[in-house]
Amino acid sequence: MAEIDDLKPGDEAAARPPSRRQNLGFFVRWEVLLLFVLGGTIAYGAAVSPYFLQSSNLFFICLNVGEVAIMALPLTLIVVTGEIDLSVASMLGLSGVLMAELFKHGWPIWPAMLAAVVLGAVLGAFNGFLITRLGLPSLAVTIGTLTLYRGIAQGILPTDTIGGFPTNLTSIGVVPIPGTHIPYSIAFFGVLAIVFAVVLHATPLGRAVFAIGAGQEAAFFAGIRVKRIKFWLFVLSGMLSGFAGVLWTLRFASARYDSGVGLELLVVTAVLLGGVSIFGGRGTIAGVVLAVAVLGCLQTALTADLIPAQDQNIVVGTLLIASVIIPNGGDLYRRARTRLRSLAARRHAAAAARVEAQ
Repeated sequence: MAEIDDLKPGDEAAARPPSRRQNLGFFVRWEVLLLFVLGGTIAYGAAVSPYFLQSSNLFFICLNVGEVAIMALPLTLIVVTGEIDLSVASMLGLSGVLMAELFKHGWPIWPAMLAAVVLGAVLGAFNGFLITRLGLPSLAVTIGTLTLYRGIAQGILPTDTIGGFPTNLTSIGVVPIPGTHIPYSIAFFGVLAIVFAVVLHATPLGRAVFAIGAGQEAAFFAGIRVKRIKFWLFVLSGMLSGFAGVLWTLRFASARYDSGVGLELLVVTAVLLGGVSIFGGRGTIAGVVLAVAVLGCLQTALTADLIPAQDQNIVVGTLLIASVIIPNGGDLYRRARTRLRSLAARRHAAAAARVEAQ
């Protein structure tokens, strides 16, 4: 064992055993907490249904959240920059409608699928243009385009349902990958999650995304192309929403204008429950992956427990609120304290001005 005197400068910290606070810091990480929540959710599901832990049920758990999981990945990067995209489900629906219409009018299925993905990218670019070039707030823009894109889909396909897609493609939504119990959508998500994790946590682009969320003005003066990065993140969100729309349409073997209505709530919940700060600058892909697993298991368990859909929405809404408050408790406290101090300073200044005036 080396003597302390033999250590190089700076090695003392490495030689020291981790402190209790450091150990505690690991156990209170949000991702570790999500692992416990996931375990509790699985235990609840096993208690309400003897079939919950069967391997065949894994397929249906994953199938229910496949498209949500895919759309949650680009939204994670957007939220880390301090923005939001609430139009993801509407882009899914409109992309699916376009694919079905093109196929109905004689397009081969593969070009129709590609056109749906391209349309999603165009829709995302429109969001990005309004936000980065016109300076409009992303919340207001994407609430507006949520309604706009859904209205366009309804105008194209008001009441009809288009089907008749090739069975070799529609089967990907109802059968697992051969030799497994994993649906194709989750396999796509797994590959994309690895790519997004590497980009966000191990590349200069990922560091730029975090820097933008931590302080947009400081990032700009540090030479980061803030507007360009945000614009392309919205394009990416639209493109993967279009891809999710293709998977959704093939899974149900039909297209309707209201496909995916309400999914934006689940997508946002997955991102925020994953520990991504609504204020930007913090979050991990691993947390989002765990949050998707929690939502998938929870939805299946609630359905097995015969909980009505409206009550399930209450649970999801509660999770969404909790995922905003709990991980961001420190930020919320600091912001509230800053506001109170600012208010007290203004009152003090006003009182001093009145005294001088007298």
